[in-house]
Amino acid sequence: MPGTDRRVVVLNAGSSSLKFAAYPPDPEAPPLLSGAVDGIGNSAHLKIMDADGRVTHDIAVSASDPHAAMAILAGLKDGPLAGDLAAFGHRIVHGGPDLDRSVVVDEATLARIEAVSPLAPLHNPPALDVLKGLQKRFPRVPHVACFDTAFHRGHPAVADRFAIPDSLYQEGVRRYGFHGLSYQYIAGAMQTKAPEIAGGKVVAAHLGSGASMCALMDGHSIDSSMGFTALDGLPMGTRSGSLDAGVILWLQQQKGWSVDRVEHFLYHDCGLQGLSGLSNDIRVLLASDAPLAKMAVDYFVYHIARTAGALAVSMGGIDGLVFTAGIGEHSVPIRARVLARLRWLGFDVDETANQRGQGRITASSSRLRAYIIPTDEERVIARETIGLLSGRWLTVC
Repeated sequence: MPGTDRRVVVLNAGSSSLKFAAYPPDPEAPPLLSGAVDGIGNSAHLKIMDADGRVTHDIAVSASDPHAAMAILAGLKDGPLAGDLAAFGHRIVHGGPDLDRSVVVDEATLARIEAVSPLAPLHNPPALDVLKGLQKRFPRVPHVACFDTAFHRGHPAVADRFAIPDSLYQEGVRRYGFHGLSYQYIAGAMQTKAPEIAGGKVVAAHLGSGASMCALMDGHSIDSSMGFTALDGLPMGTRSGSLDAGVILWLQQQKGWSVDRVEHFLYHDCGLQGLSGLSNDIRVLLASDAPLAKMAVDYFVYHIARTAGALAVSMGGIDGLVFTAGIGEHSVPIRARVLARLRWLGFDVDETANQRGQGRITASSSRLRAYIIPTDEERVIARETIGLLSGRWLTVC
């Protein structure tokens, strides 16, 4: 029987952060602790909270990459990697054409993830570095990989394909969609937090430094703003969003840019940062009087509203809208401005509710309903990990 500290540790690695949570073998229980190492590679900072939300660690650390951040966590006697480790669950952004569900990690799985890592250069490589590092430190603890692309794999062909030869589609060049773990959580959470729209046609907006939107019909993804890579769709903090492919050809042919330079440009120098020339942080842009900062915010709002309309077409209608993730959950003005642009569809914002920042934020007279639902990708990973491993390595409470 597992001890009282038996835990499943969830890890969500990015290029500059490592989020984590340790759960008991019941995925619906509160996490034993949670937190993140942010600012990796620059001014890294570790914050850990216990099950009651109390901060137990709030310190500067030295971490050059996510693997180094993982090593710091491993050295904490009261950190997420202490105690009786039952399993690790990992967010893997891109699963490619073959990995269409969560899987127990083996050598073949690792090879498949590595093969598609060039399609998610900011996310897959650091996640793999953390996973492999943990395998060396804890060789007997199993790992589960949970893919952001998996939730979107049931899209109809017209939403799944590009207008390119079928031979390339068969090689895996298709629209995958991302933030699937977030949308999977939102689809389930709507059952209790927004039951009036849960079984209908809903546009979910995951708005953060990375941003996308998803068309949900009865809780199932049927279309997404992101495509082959996490560059597509909405403008993001530093990523371009949708871009005419001819721009890439022009940069290479007329300016002589190399492939590596183009890749760095699209992932790091575009989006809100590129438009404003000031910051990739929406809070900074909203507070600025600079004309380009104002334009960047307008552009962001415009494309969120435009994409909501397009996804409504994908579903043949719309019953509601859900805001989630960092900007979606916390930015009062962005939500208000998006709903103002969508008022013609039937969204009438309740300013008081929007300021309160939770639950339904449209007026009682509004024909359509909008909600704020905080996402919880880590809990989805815990559910998937425990579901796959129960009966093998875990005794579920």
